[in-house]
Order: sequence, then structure tokens, then C-alpha cells
Amino acid sequence: MSPAASSPPPDWARAGIAELALLDPDFAGIEAAAGPLPWRSRDPGFAGLLRTICGQMISNQAAAAIWGRLSALPGALDPAGLLALDEAALRGAGLSRPKVAHVRALAAAIADGRLDLPALRDAPDSMAVAAISAVPGIGPWTAQVHLLFGFARPDVFPMGDVALAAGLAHLKRLPERPTQKALVEMARAWSPWRSLAARLLWHHWRHATGRPTGEAA
Repeated sequence: MSPAASSPPPDWARAGIAELALLDPDFAGIEAAAGPLPWRSRDPGFAGLLRTICGQMISNQAAAAIWGRLSALPGALDPAGLLALDEAALRGAGLSRPKVAHVRALAAAIADGRLDLPALRDAPDSMAVAAISAVPGIGPWTAQVHLLFGFARPDVFPMGDVALAAGLAHLKRLPERPTQKALVEMARAWSPWRSLAARLLWHHWRHATGRPTGEAA
């Protein structure tokens, strides 16, 4: 995933990071080693969720290249406009055949009112994840990432994210990456700041692997 914009964390997040360091002192040294946490955000609507789908199961570099081509297609960032594009145009942008089906399903759900993203801004996390995940091809990871970067939710943890598991294993010097179940259990201790924990773990993992700070894990 490669959120589109970066800025310093807002005041509420900075306060939350301080609280998180008290809940788990291992988080306290991440910024000292990796530099200030960049605050990445995405469009909370169709375009942001579309970009997250583009980044599913591929490298950041590939995702960025696909997004550049897709976003340049006339009308692609509007549900009706995307539905008007033929498969050849979407495949030409780099989307796989399954992802073509997924982005069209998303566009159709928004266009016909089955998915109302603005109405989910204030919905409970579980309800918002369930509503977004109801669209064919969109799973919990994609929905959770959208809540984290698009809605700036404070307590969402993308439990299926491999980089989070790798970053946590490195941070805590674990012998192996925790399983998804173990990761979820460990993350309970970071509530109500699990989104901030995820951001810090991605930041730590970028630093540990030598990736540019402008690139998401």
C-alpha cells in the first residue's frame, strides 16, 4: 500500500503515540531510530479505496506504476467513469483480470448505492469493515487499510498484513513472524491506538529493510 499524501501526525495522533509508548515501551524508540513518523492519508472516497485495491498482493513499485496508469485514464477515478471503461483499457493499465472484476464491483456498488462511503465515516469500525468487505473481491485487509488511511481511524489493525508481522518480529526480536492469530492477540494490548501501532510498525520495517521513507511497507 502506498498512501498518497504525507504530513506530520496531527495532535491527537501525537498524543496517542505517547500513550502507546506507555502501553508498550518497544514503540518508544521507533522514531528515534527511523525518523519522524510520516502521516500518510488517502482520499476517503472511491479513489482512495480504488488505489488500495490496486496495491493488493503486489510490490509497492508495481502498485505505484499501475496506479499512475489507471488514474490517468479519463473518468477512472469516478465510479460511473470507471464502469464506462472497457476491460482492455483497465488491463492495459496493469490490472489483472480478477482486479478488473474487483474494481468494477466496487464502482457498481457505489454507483447504485449499495456502498455509501460517506455514511460509513462515523460508523463503528466493525460495521464499516463489514460494509466494505461485502463488495466482491474486497476483503478485511483492504477495508481496514481504507479505514486507517482514508478515514484516519485510531484503532484499526490490518491483521493480515505480512509487513506488520515482519516488523513486529524484528522490533521485538521474535524467533519468527507471529501468525495472524497471534498478531491479533498481541495487538489487543495496544488498543485504543492500534492504527498508530500499525503505522509505527510499517515505519520501523521500512527503516529496518532500508526502504525509502516515502514508501509504505
